Amino acid sequence: MPVFTPEKLHQIGSDILLAAGCTKEDTRAVVDHLVDSNLFGHDSHGAIRFPEYVKAIKVDGRFKARGAIKLLRESPCTAVVDNGGGLGQVGGAYAMRLAIEKAREHGTATVSLQRTSHVGRAGAYPLMAAREGMIGLAFVNAGRFGRQIAPFGGIDGRISTNPIAFSAPRRHADPILVDMTTSVVAEGKVRVCVNKGIQAPEGWLIDHEGNPTTDPTVIKGPPPNGAILPMGGVVSHKGYGLGLMVEILGGALSGQGCAQGEQTVESNGVVFTVYNIPFFSDLDWYYDEVEGLINHVKSSRTAPGVDEILIPGEPEFRMADKRRREGIELDETTWQQIREAAELVGIDPEKWN
Repeated sequence: MPVFTPEKLHQIGSDILLAAGCTKEDTRAVVDHLVDSNLFGHDSHGAIRFPEYVKAIKVDGRFKARGAIKLLRESPCTAVVDNGGGLGQVGGAYAMRLAIEKAREHGTATVSLQRTSHVGRAGAYPLMAAREGMIGLAFVNAGRFGRQIAPFGGIDGRISTNPIAFSAPRRHADPILVDMTTSVVAEGKVRVCVNKGIQAPEGWLIDHEGNPTTDPTVIKGPPPNGAILPMGGVVSHKGYGLGLMVEILGGALSGQGCAQGEQTVESNGVVFTVYNIPFFSDLDWYYDEVEGLINHVKSSRTAPGVDEILIPGEPEFRMADKRRREGIELDETTWQQIREAAELVGIDPEKWN
């Protein structure tokens, strides 16, 4: 399988999106996000998305190469942002920066985002706040799509993977970073299984009759489809409940809409909230408490086969260090799809050899 430096993968993605009609600034925002996703080990939200975005722009017309950001509503601590159908990472970064600036002045802010296509990896946005010394929170649905995740007790896909993400700063270490779907797994990770030609792990999927399956292709193609299960296993009513919560926050509150079973994803619906710590707590006391919590958690004895207790975010930051040194590996199917996307926008992929 081909291995790329982050810089080379960035060049490839930039070439493709520029040729698809994106501006240099927007291209940088999108490609930075996707390559960072590969670095963090979230290949489901990395370069595998280059072909998807190009097809959505050039073939389907679902996404616009260039959006026009508008503020639909605004108050000192809130805003509603319309990304004009442009690429999601552009609107997502704008909305989070706006929330950070409002929280910097007023202590907290909530900004919703609509008509923003696919925003990518939800955890990237709260991390922006944590790197500014604030706490960030994100809720993301898939608009009126809702055809991936079976409800608790059901066998048909009725809501989306609906991630929740959270990030909080530490005094002298990488931020805490929680980035999770309310389903067992993100749809993109099932897509990675398809591209690699491997079976999905048990417990991820059911077929269209509700039977457990490890065939990742059951969620693709025309109906009847299988479905991804809600998070939680024997207590999956909890994941299902969280998924509905995200539908309402990310969908109804953003103005993008909640799951209704539409055939395609036109846009995520997004709500970001940022907390500026000194408005709520003495900053040194906050950092002391967070480090005390982490030390307490890590002091637990480890279970058999476990070498170390990790804090959410530590695996991602360690993976990023490793992949910066060793490169990012793409499976052959994903690389072929990227080459085909290049040809679609008039690029000879041999230029990258």
